[in-house]
Amino acid sequence: MTRRGVQWLSAAADDPETCRARWADDPRTPCMLPAGRYFDVVTVDQRIGLEAFDQLVRREMPLGPVLVDHHARRVGFFLNSRWQERFSELVRRTTDAPPPYKYLSEGSLVVVPGPLPMSGDRYQWLRAPLRRPEANPLRPAALATMLVAAADLIARVDHYGEQYPTPAAVASLARKGMVSDEQ
Repeated sequence: MTRRGVQWLSAAADDPETCRARWADDPRTPCMLPAGRYFDVVTVDQRIGLEAFDQLVRREMPLGPVLVDHHARRVGFFLNSRWQERFSELVRRTTDAPPPYKYLSEGSLVVVPGPLPMSGDRYQWLRAPLRRPEANPLRPAALATMLVAAADLIARVDHYGEQYPTPAAVASLARKGMVSDEQ
């Protein structure tokens, strides 16, 4: 994380100087920050979040900071504050069965990784803030779309596992001519 990223993130704290001092003493230290002032955070199940993150990066879509809580198995995507209604509407437009998510805004707290978490730490950055993220109306649209797509993909993978529990089962069906090349 850059110095400007630390400045922006710590500015959300009730006492930014204390937050920066804690990180100067130990840059691995997570910090609890209020959401809604400088950012909101959308959290999802880790499997959906990692797939959505991967797809957003691969497609070079707008993306802000992203964190992972390994213990809770959740991924958090940072959005600009006060976008909850817009984000929820975008998700509803994309699907009738939205994936479960939590939208953390004013009145919520979020634990963020320190500037330099190490491998094995509970909280880590998938994409650390480098500076104050610019407001981009495409970011919530891209996130809503990819969360729905990732949830659908994960559901299909899980269903595939129920239908074909092992690679040997698929191979056996293929030998019997029950599985076409198109499936």
